[in-house]
Amino acid sequence: MSIDRIVMAFAGTVILASVALTQYHDPRWMWLTVFVGANILQAGFTRFCPLAMILKKVFGAKPGAAFE
Repeated sequence: MSIDRIVMAFAGTVILASVALTQYHDPRWMWLTVFVGANILQAGFTRFCPLAMILKKVFGAKPGAAFE
């Protein structure tokens, strides 16, 4: 699995978890969703993603088209 697919799967999981936490625990968990969305948006423009860097350096995942 490429870094691109791992990043998207991780972001989707965090977003769904934060929405569930917002619904069942505390509305302030929505800020986690805002943070993930903002990070995805800036990564689309700058191609800088901390998770992609970690996956490449620490876990040796192969890069995809978005995060080379």
